[in-house]
Amino acid sequence: MEKSNLHIDPKSGFCSATKTFHSLKPTVELPPQHLLLSADAYAFSLRSGLGCPDSAALINSTTGHRLLYSEFALRSKTLAAYLQTVIGLSKGDTAFVLSSNLIQVPILYFSLLSLGVIISPANPINTQSEISRLIELCKPVIAFSISTAAHKLPSLHHRTVIIDSFEFDSMMTGPIRELVPVEVSQSDLAAIMYSSGTTGRVKGVMLTHRNLIAMTASIHEGQSVRSSPDVLLYTVPFFHMIGFFYCVKSVALNETVVVMERFDLRRMLTLVEKFKVTHMAVVPPVLVAMAKGDATDNNDLTSLESVSCGGAPLGKDLCQAFTAKFPNVAIRQGYGLTESSGAVSRLLDPEECRHWGSVGRLTGIFEAKIVDPDTGLALPPCKQGELWVRGPAVMKGYVGDRKATRETLVSDGWLRTGDLCYIDGEGFLYVVDRLKELIKYKGYQVAPAELEHLLQSHPEIVDAAVIPYPDEEAGEVPMAYVVRRPQSSLNEAQVMDFIAKQVAAYKKIRRVLFVSSIPKSPAGKILRKELRKLAVPGSLSKL
Repeated sequence: MEKSNLHIDPKSGFCSATKTFHSLKPTVELPPQHLLLSADAYAFSLRSGLGCPDSAALINSTTGHRLLYSEFALRSKTLAAYLQTVIGLSKGDTAFVLSSNLIQVPILYFSLLSLGVIISPANPINTQSEISRLIELCKPVIAFSISTAAHKLPSLHHRTVIIDSFEFDSMMTGPIRELVPVEVSQSDLAAIMYSSGTTGRVKGVMLTHRNLIAMTASIHEGQSVRSSPDVLLYTVPFFHMIGFFYCVKSVALNETVVVMERFDLRRMLTLVEKFKVTHMAVVPPVLVAMAKGDATDNNDLTSLESVSCGGAPLGKDLCQAFTAKFPNVAIRQGYGLTESSGAVSRLLDPEECRHWGSVGRLTGIFEAKIVDPDTGLALPPCKQGELWVRGPAVMKGYVGDRKATRETLVSDGWLRTGDLCYIDGEGFLYVVDRLKELIKYKGYQVAPAELEHLLQSHPEIVDAAVIPYPDEEAGEVPMAYVVRRPQSSLNEAQVMDFIAKQVAAYKKIRRVLFVSSIPKSPAGKILRKELRKLAVPGSLSKL
């Protein structure tokens, strides 16, 4: 991205000639694109460049067992050799991974990346039908699964490997086999991650090694070497974009990661004290619980330096309450998408972190435009419009969906985010609302259309619409407006139970309201804005 300094405002990063916003961060140096390089090799190279002594890479929070970086590297290589020589995995194959946060998962990821095998991770609580749809998209030859979810998987070319088994442990720690080096190009696919669209159809986001390398380089830029490694606790799942990428970036930054299999607030706080955690990555409901609850009263959290939070913007009142309770802990908000491989913008230093409500400034690998949704014209600072971003971490496209790819990746490599935003005069990005209709439940994405289709399949439901309903703990919950057939006695509990049997827990309908009709435009589109106005807490009586 060439920067014409003659036209760029040094305060906002806005270029008056091109109507684009440039990053105010230093330019990030990336490896030459023609260089054969995998994302895992790049992460290890950055770590070795830090000149750090051997330290703990992963800590099993249940047992307290620490895995050193030397052991992590050896296990990754040993597993890769087994997968290549015994199972027969080859470059270009896809591996479906169905697992909770286990210490084995980052090792598996690095093994697969080194072989040029495409990783496609998913939520183990998904239903069998949801998993079948994902497998249709990514077409894997092998699956790696925790024992409790393996029954949901169909037969693939290779058998399903159980991650939490003695057999898998022996694959990582057994005899060292001869590994045939694999030439991985940066343009090769590294992962297929999943993103729910407003159509209700899950889309497979194709990310290359170059995408992950660019994002890793961006995070690595400007990091100072500490006397002892950062200790991170991830409450975000490894199958989400944030958790998946953090597995890679933690190696590059020589971080020690405390692996917590299942989230529990009180246990999380105990782990912060026990392992002297310095940084956490959380979703907004966790921040709410820490700021407003009493769960933190019995733990020593003095080691904690910062909390990174994404998934939904945080209100100023919440930031103020959290800071009043934890004055020495910085809140680092960020904004990103699966389609951008992670963070487009971040709050970094203490001064930036005081810009409550903002999701930070553009990172060094992105430029942005704010586009008027009606005219298509790029807008100057402080004007609201759809955020478009461009940079080397932008996805290759959606697997098997050219139409969705064309609609999202437009001319000159711009990615349409579908989010209504503005960038202020100091280059800080603010998310106003979503042009997309996704509901954010505890950081999970829920597509209303998917739930609407299921509701409309009920024999006693004539029509239905689903919108987000504000919830302090979860952020948003799915709320359904339902039009019943005449004389139907269908009740709220029956509607919620009907959906609950067909979807993962985070997609459940949490509120139901019966109405006589669903407001729609002349073209037949649901007028969700009208429903949102009616659903404002305290206003339901208007219906």
